[in-house]
Amino acid sequence: MFSIEMVPIIILAFVCELVDSSLGMGYGTTLTPIMLALGFEPIEIVPAVLCSEAITGLLAGVFHHGFGNVDLRRGSPDLKIAMVMGGFSVVGVVLATIIAINVPSWAIKVYIGVLVLALGLVILLNKKKNYAFSWKRIAGLGALAAFNKGISGGGYGPVVTAGQVLSGVKGRKAVGITSLAEGVTSIVGFGIYLYSGVTLNSTLMISLILGAVMSVPISAYIVSRLPAGKLTYIIGGLSTALGGYTLVRLFL
Repeated sequence: MFSIEMVPIIILAFVCELVDSSLGMGYGTTLTPIMLALGFEPIEIVPAVLCSEAITGLLAGVFHHGFGNVDLRRGSPDLKIAMVMGGFSVVGVVLATIIAINVPSWAIKVYIGVLVLALGLVILLNKKKNYAFSWKRIAGLGALAAFNKGISGGGYGPVVTAGQVLSGVKGRKAVGITSLAEGVTSIVGFGIYLYSGVTLNSTLMISLILGAVMSVPISAYIVSRLPAGKLTYIIGGLSTALGGYTLVRLFL
């Protein structure tokens, strides 16, 4: 049932997903702390974020394919990368749920902040370098990023998008592949919450879905118009900013 209280959440989800689907990162990383500040509990936020990302990730993959940002036809190299990354992401999510209860949250946040910051800096310092493609790096990135997401609710997009660039995938393709792989990962994560019997905040979930879905076509169009070189530079810059932001929030 729609209510006026949903409007700010819808707008917030729209803005965060606009950034995420345009640059392959930023939705959960920025949305989760904002929702916490608004008074929502983590057990309400994480399932709602995962549900909305499951839908928008798959939808963004369709639109990125439609705008020519990525080729997700059966048998295409881009789809193979997405599936390999998504498959290893499932492994990462399951492993994260086992480890999460035994690791202090601050240690995980420091780890993610340092990792994302380092990836961004490497891209910026070597932005003119052409990287050789590596399947091993792609598989490792999927597992590592999903591990981050399963343990903290964030840290997937920055690692996967920036890491793909460092693995030889062009910026525009990396964004489209990340959207699809994150959608698959979020489906698994959300399924775990459903299986565990957690009571879902349906109003929050619907608000996030509505706002996020509306931004997807716009995001895919933006990516199709951005020059490849500039997109790589933006990905590196945003990764650096998100990593630094994560560390600053932790220590201040």
